[in-house]
Amino acid sequence: MRVVAALGGNALLRRGQRPDHAVQMENVRAAAAALAGLAREHEVLVVHGNGPQVGMLALESAADRDLERPYPLDVLVAETQGMIGYWLVNALHAELPDREVVAVLSRTAVDPDDRAFAHPTKFIGPQYPRAEAERLAADRGWELRPDGRAWRRVVPSPEPTGIPETAVLRRLLADGCLVVTGGGGGTPVALDAEGRPRGVEAVVDKDLVAALLATQLDADALLLLTDVPGVLRGFGSPAPELVARASAAELAELDLPAGSMGPKVEACARFARTGGLAAIGQLTRARDVLAGRAGTRVTG
Repeated sequence: MRVVAALGGNALLRRGQRPDHAVQMENVRAAAAALAGLAREHEVLVVHGNGPQVGMLALESAADRDLERPYPLDVLVAETQGMIGYWLVNALHAELPDREVVAVLSRTAVDPDDRAFAHPTKFIGPQYPRAEAERLAADRGWELRPDGRAWRRVVPSPEPTGIPETAVLRRLLADGCLVVTGGGGGTPVALDAEGRPRGVEAVVDKDLVAALLATQLDADALLLLTDVPGVLRGFGSPAPELVARASAAELAELDLPAGSMGPKVEACARFARTGGLAAIGQLTRARDVLAGRAGTRVTG
């Protein structure tokens, strides 16, 4: 079975954790152990998020007084692809020493006129108290919105329209490689009038990119692996209830957050409509999510 497995940036740096190297490496090793369980039985392509990490790099760049202007988001996304891809390749190779594991720095094509550029929704970086969020908005021109009880920066997240490296990825999978790609949704690029790619200031949603890759690579299953058991009815209430199976339309009635679970359900719905298996669940139970013993199965 060909499986596209997407893990969120919060799986590598959990809420409230310091972004120290040692902390993230411990989380990467745990993620690799879960993914290796899938890869021993199936053909696997891994997509990963980068929200905390790209936000950290954006803060460092904005604070560097030697720079005339901070590095653009497309460059920072490429940096996180290299960093997290390197971590995952090492950890996966330690779990599967007999497998070829490779990280591919990929691009994601977007429409430069996508209305998402005027309506940022993608959370990146750390959480802030409201007063500090207001100061950052005034000092740096950032847009910040509530994320739970705190505030976080939001950036444009345009619709992915294609992945230029798809043919290469298909060849690697056919050759038996365990592939890590699409990090942070891939480096966002738009084509100019001559068809030449240029980077754009955005972070594409990695779940939508995973769904697109799963479709273009003729995958059998799309797994969106995170730090919660699945889609929860009554999330945040004293007794949330796991939704084991539902259509995208049924899940839309739950008023899911636009910056987190909402895109996951949309990504699953897109892939499920092609006839594939689509599910959301905990990274640590990846095999059970694939088998239907855990998580939320989303139907087309």
